Amino acid sequence: MRELAQELLAGQEAWVVGGAVRDALLGREVVDLDIACAQPEQAARAYAATSGGAPFPLSERHGAWRVALENGRTVDFTPLHGSIEADLFTRDFTINAIAEPLAGGELVDPSGGREDLELRVLRAVTEEAFEADPLRLLRAVRLEDELNFHMAPLTEKLVRRHAALVTSPAGERILGELLRLSAGGYRRLADVGLLQRLGGQVDERLDRSDSADYRLVAVFGANVEQFPISNELQRYTRTLMRARPPANGSARAIHRFRKRTEPWAHDALAFVGALEYASAVELAREADPDEPLLRGDELGLEPGPEIGRLLALVDEERAAGTIRTREDALELVQRELKQ
Repeated sequence: MRELAQELLAGQEAWVVGGAVRDALLGREVVDLDIACAQPEQAARAYAATSGGAPFPLSERHGAWRVALENGRTVDFTPLHGSIEADLFTRDFTINAIAEPLAGGELVDPSGGREDLELRVLRAVTEEAFEADPLRLLRAVRLEDELNFHMAPLTEKLVRRHAALVTSPAGERILGELLRLSAGGYRRLADVGLLQRLGGQVDERLDRSDSADYRLVAVFGANVEQFPISNELQRYTRTLMRARPPANGSARAIHRFRKRTEPWAHDALAFVGALEYASAVELAREADPDEPLLRGDELGLEPGPEIGRLLALVDEERAAGTIRTREDALELVQRELKQ
C-alpha cells in the first residue's frame, strides 16, 4: 500500500500518521494507512485509479478521503493544514500523534507518543481533545482494550468529565467503536460512566458467548435498535430478545427451541442462561436430515397456512423420533386432517 502512495505523491509533502505509525512501532500488523497531504481528494482518486480501489469522502467537514481496497484494507488521505507539528497537535492521543515522512525518514513526535508507547499509556494530546470530537471518548476505552494500555490519570479524568458528550457522534460511528470491544472493554466503558449514557448495562450474560454481535445485544438488549444496525443484526437481536429456555432436554423441546432461534440457537441459549442444553442443540444440528419426508405439493391441499402447519408437525415428530419414513409422515398428516 505504501509503495504506491510513495510513487503517486513523490516530490510532495506527505506523512504517514496515526495508527499505521503506532502499530509499526508496536510490532503489530499495519492493516490500514493514514496519509496527511495537501490535496486529499486528488491523492485518493489517483490512488484508487491505480489500485482499483473505491474512493469516497470520509469527512466532508474535514476534507478527508478514503480508498477501500479489495482485500478489505483502507488508505485514508487527510488534509495537511500548516506544519506537520500543528497537524499532530489536533489529533486524539499522543500514541496516534506521531508522523513519518511518506518517503521515509525521521519520526516527528511533538507530544511524546513514543515514550507513552513504551509506558503503554493512553494520553490525550490536549485537554480539549474530547470536546473537539466526542467519539474519542469511546475510542479511548477501545484503544485501552485493544492495546492493553491504560489511560493516564488526567485523560481518564477528562473522559469522566465529558461523559455526557458520548451520545453526540453519529450512530454508525458509535456502533463501529462498540463492535470492537471485548467483554472487558464494556466493563471499562461502564466504569468510566459512558455505557449508562448510551443505554447499556453489564450483567452476567456478557461473558457467555464470544462474539461482537452477542456482546452488543447482551449489553444493550432492545436498545441496540437505537443504532443503525443491519437487517441481519436486527433479526439476530429480536431472536435473542424473544428466546425462552427449552422446557427440557428432550428432542422435542430442543427442536421447538431451534425452530424459534436458529441459526443463532447457541447464542440464544447463552442469552437466556440455558447453556446446559448446548450439547443437545449440537447433536440435533448434526442429526438434521438432508431432505424433508414430505413436500407441500405432496399433500393434495390448496395453498395456504395449513400446509405450513402440517409440514412443521411432520418435522417436529420426525425430530422427536415418533416417525421415520415418508409413509409414517403421510399417515400422520391423514390423521391430523381427519381430526
